[in-house]
Amino acid sequence: MSQYILALDQGTTSSRAILFDHEGKVRGCAQQEFRQIFPQPGWVEHDPTEIWETQLAVARQVIHESAIAPGAIAAIGISNQRETTVIWDRATGLPIANAIVWQDRRTASACDQLQQSGFADLVQRKTGLVLDAYFSATKIGWLLDNVAGARARAERGELAFGTIDSWLAFKLTGAHVTDISNASRTMLLDLHSLQWDDELLGLFRIPRALLPAIVPCNGRIGPCHPDWLGAPVMLAGLAGDQQAATFGQACHQPGMAKNTYGTGCFLLMNTGSTAISSKNRLLTTVGWTLEGPHGGTDYMLEGSVFMAGATVQWLRDGLQMIRHAADVEALAASVPDTGGVVLVPAFTGLGAPYWDPYARGTLAGMTRGTNRAHIARAALESIAYQTADVLQAMQADSAPPLSELRVDGGASRNNLLMQFQADILGVPVVRPTVTETTALGAAYLAGLSVGFWSSREEIAHHWTMDRRFEPSMAASEREHLISRWKRAVECAMKWAL
Repeated sequence: MSQYILALDQGTTSSRAILFDHEGKVRGCAQQEFRQIFPQPGWVEHDPTEIWETQLAVARQVIHESAIAPGAIAAIGISNQRETTVIWDRATGLPIANAIVWQDRRTASACDQLQQSGFADLVQRKTGLVLDAYFSATKIGWLLDNVAGARARAERGELAFGTIDSWLAFKLTGAHVTDISNASRTMLLDLHSLQWDDELLGLFRIPRALLPAIVPCNGRIGPCHPDWLGAPVMLAGLAGDQQAATFGQACHQPGMAKNTYGTGCFLLMNTGSTAISSKNRLLTTVGWTLEGPHGGTDYMLEGSVFMAGATVQWLRDGLQMIRHAADVEALAASVPDTGGVVLVPAFTGLGAPYWDPYARGTLAGMTRGTNRAHIARAALESIAYQTADVLQAMQADSAPPLSELRVDGGASRNNLLMQFQADILGVPVVRPTVTETTALGAAYLAGLSVGFWSSREEIAHHWTMDRRFEPSMAASEREHLISRWKRAVECAMKWAL
């Protein structure tokens, strides 16, 4: 009798494997960090082989430490950092270069040229995305043009492109596939036909032979090779990390929204079967397509913040203000406020709703009395301010009014941040009992595929609340703080001028 679902949660800074039981509870977890490679300012790379090796290692570790037989696993689900781009040799299975990470800005000038040529409206109309280096299309083009012989080999069908879900699925099963949620983040998918688009492929000069087949998020891809985990466990669920988290938070109805506090910060609102076209520089994206009795496609409005948990990492590694990321809450709480200090963490540009790849990190409002606690508190508050910018844009796009924000991810365990988030939004922030909702969403999708769970309703029944943070800040104080934040953002955006 299969008792577990194994979720492989491949993130920007670490690979994790989590076992979930039928109640959606964590029964085992293993995690390994891997290298962040910075060849030049604004460039961010990962070694795809290292990603695969760490992901396989933690999968084996969690099975071993949980003392279960591989046959007790009903299925595997994968959630992954999105947009990060890998190209590999179909015959050898070896990458032709390091992966270009979603944070990487090396193709910003290529996007500028396309925008100046008048293609921004076409891209947004077809894909729901803004024309930005964040997405995969220009990263693919860069690799084809800068790795010797890559473009000719791609045109001959010798190479394969994939986001990280696709790379892991290939390594596990040999299949070259991606799911609809990840495909919608490449800037190559028509959001309405849900197919690769020839006009976009031509615009970005990408051979169709390079692309994976598109499958539903709960599609059965195939059994993994038994050598990997000791049994041919079925790979049956794929989703980009933010869509997976939205599914794991049981935001299955239009108007429900969640925010994930990971390396970046991602606020997604379910808009049902309607793809709302944003007028305020948000993204329209596929949440999931499900097959079978759970079938259909749900769309999302999304705001992407590039620097959330990564800002705390900067305090730890760059400034060496703290020894561990978890230390930031106590340090920030040692002062009653920021003392007027505002940090805009535009270290890799600004995401939604600004989409300014040239903005740079700005620390404003310092005095002789400023100390590291003020800067730490400003770093936490910057995460909440960026989220407030996104929600304001969503409301301007006529999205349904938000009654509460469900939260997850590592920084959602920071009570100081969550209270400030509720205060600056003016709506309750609700943290679930299980905050590992990215992995949980991937598990739910795989479980639906193999009958481990019967329906979305059953999944929603498993969602339980840990804590609710009610807003307590006066409206006048909220307006004052937001106004000061926006002035600091203007400084960050003018830095490159």
